[in-house]
Amino acid sequence: MLSSTLPDTGRLLISEPFMMDPNFRRSVILITEYSTAGVIGFVLNHFSDLMLSDIISEVSYAEMPLFRGGPVGNDTMHFIHRCPEKIEGGVPIGNGIYWGGDFEQVTDLVNTYQLTNNEIKFFIGYSGWSDGQLDDELNEDTWIVADKFNPDILFNHNEEGLWKDVVRSLGNRYAHIANFPENPALN
Repeated sequence: MLSSTLPDTGRLLISEPFMMDPNFRRSVILITEYSTAGVIGFVLNHFSDLMLSDIISEVSYAEMPLFRGGPVGNDTMHFIHRCPEKIEGGVPIGNGIYWGGDFEQVTDLVNTYQLTNNEIKFFIGYSGWSDGQLDDELNEDTWIVADKFNPDILFNHNEEGLWKDVVRSLGNRYAHIANFPENPALN
């Protein structure tokens, strides 16, 4: 197992450098629910081709990107944020980050420019694992688990560099893999 840290709510999953699955290639996933029923999380660094205003007609502010949260439930929208003083009903997942909340409040806050990309992130779909499935993938060294990270990194919108930044933040043991090419045949 690459990582000795166990997965849990509020932790990050970082894909191994040569993962070929396009849904998870060079991905960083925030785990928002970890239980015996399974695991739910969101890919933080895969943009979709859509903006929030493309799918929510009540939103006129087009500068809020939508991310591909994962391959499950692509007909659903989710969000994480770090402003519970503005959005009621969010579920705390740790490190000052919340999952969901009152969407009517979110719509009003977006339309009145009271929410920024540094406070909230929207997703189409999610990543999900049934009971035991993620453990099997961890045993196959598919993922590295990180429990300590600066929450600013999740909202800084450096999506192309997020995977490398998170890997480097794990310390010297992992820093070298941040420079591995996506396709080892190109090495």
